Formats: sequence, C-alpha cells, structure tokens
Amino acid sequence: MSKFSMDSKLGDLMKDPAAKAVIDQFLPGASTNPQTKMAFGMTLKALAGFPQAKISKDLLAQIDAALKALG
Repeated sequence: MSKFSMDSKLGDLMKDPAAKAVIDQFLPGASTNPQTKMAFGMTLKALAGFPQAKISKDLLAQIDAALKALG
C-alpha cells in the first residue's frame, strides 16, 4: 500500500521531499505559495473540490497516480 495518495493531507505531503516534488510538478509553485499553508489540514481530494485550486478530476488522478508510485 502506498504511503501517499489524494486522500493524504496536504501538510503531510509537504513534509515529505518526494511527495512535495510531485505536488510541485503538477501544481507549480504550490510549495512556495503562502496560501498553501491554509490548506495543510485538508486532503488533496478535498482541496480539488474548490474551484480556486484549479485541480481538475484528470489532474487529481495524475497526481494520485504519481503519489502512489512513490511507494
């Protein structure tokens, strides 16, 4: 079972260098954006529900697959 997925909290993803790199790969600048910290308690899936996040279902699926591939 993978350590990370779209059901992981954003704060947990940002603490792990490999997961953080995946987030920045698909959402450039996310790790350096001060507003990101406000969402640290949310899962990536929940965050995608907000239009402001600009995370489509397709993009969420790509991020989820990349996170799961981390092992």
